[in-house]
Amino acid sequence: MKIKFNLITQIFIAFVLAIILGSIFGSSIDFLKPFGDLFLRLIKFIIAPLILSTLVVGVAGTSDPKQLGRMGIKTIVYYLVTTAIAIIIGLAVAFILSPGKGITISKIGLSVPEAATQEPQSAITTILTIIPENPFMALAAGNILQIIFFALFIGLAITFVGAKAQPVYRFFEGFAEVMYKITNIVMKVAPIGILGLLAPVVGQYGLSVLLPLVKVIAAVYIACILHAAIVYSSAVKIWGRMSPITFFKGISPAALVAFSTASSAGTLPVTIKNTNENLGVPNKISSFVLPLGATINMDGTAIYQGVAVVFIAQFYNLNLSFTQLLTVVLITVLASIGTAGVPGAGLIMLAMVLTSVNMPLEGIALIAGIDRILDMMRTTVNIVGDASAAVVVAGTEKDRIEVIPTE
Repeated sequence: MKIKFNLITQIFIAFVLAIILGSIFGSSIDFLKPFGDLFLRLIKFIIAPLILSTLVVGVAGTSDPKQLGRMGIKTIVYYLVTTAIAIIIGLAVAFILSPGKGITISKIGLSVPEAATQEPQSAITTILTIIPENPFMALAAGNILQIIFFALFIGLAITFVGAKAQPVYRFFEGFAEVMYKITNIVMKVAPIGILGLLAPVVGQYGLSVLLPLVKVIAAVYIACILHAAIVYSSAVKIWGRMSPITFFKGISPAALVAFSTASSAGTLPVTIKNTNENLGVPNKISSFVLPLGATINMDGTAIYQGVAVVFIAQFYNLNLSFTQLLTVVLITVLASIGTAGVPGAGLIMLAMVLTSVNMPLEGIALIAGIDRILDMMRTTVNIVGDASAAVVVAGTEKDRIEVIPTE
């Protein structure tokens, strides 16, 4: 009897195998890294055209500017509220586990990461830079926010022009179908790509690096799991009218890719595919909600901020006042928009938060060595949060499509 594994099973096997091989062979497993790099390049290769084509079709297919505006308000409010809840959960778990107590400088190699020294963008600057001076340069550079803006305007213009613009609509509709097919082809190499991405990471970090900061890792991971289990489960059940088990099972391939790549934007094609095919969210909703979430939704990063602030405060024996904690929550929520699209967003947000509560920026270096490990989990939560928003918006709009089970 021939055994056939579906994509979810293949990705999970590759995930487990990567952890085993990385643990056994250590840094010598780096020969697998080119397979991971190949998968990343393939994913990045489809991001810009996929967003452009699907969002144009989604907006033009809506044919109702009021519905589009309503969807936009729901999406942004959902992202901001869940981010605020995430930072509160992160702070609470960090205070319970006290990850900074008992840690000394001799146990940690200090080196301030370059990303932390960059100047973060303000929210106003980010909003202004959403408008591309040259939309084709935005496509070439892969600037997601500018691509979204360009696609929104094309979709709206097609709707306003009417019948004469139908050839343009049909072009993008066909283009979107082509991009879906390319995405399906790329996903066939996902298990090999995940093996090549994750195994070298596991091999790079030994227990000597992880043990002194195991409480920080535990705090971030526990808070992320709690946030997903409580907030996302409740949201998809109440407003999305979907079983949480169905939701997490449907988005699991994208979650594993996000954990391996530590990139919300890089996981976007897989997130769109899973949300459409496994969760029944129509293209016109997923193509709008998910690209926006990949740039401004940072629930996992917000949890990381909460844990990191408490850890650094405890390491330096500093007491955090209620006002400081409230400031951390507010700055993190605002920064989730202000640092959208900036490389090293998590570290830059942490620099903003530490500055706002007058804490030493040198504290960033304390957890820089394990940032990749933390980034993997917070990215996973970010993309699961994006998918939950798509399910919630689809549920509140009473717009879902039938999901056909696949082998």
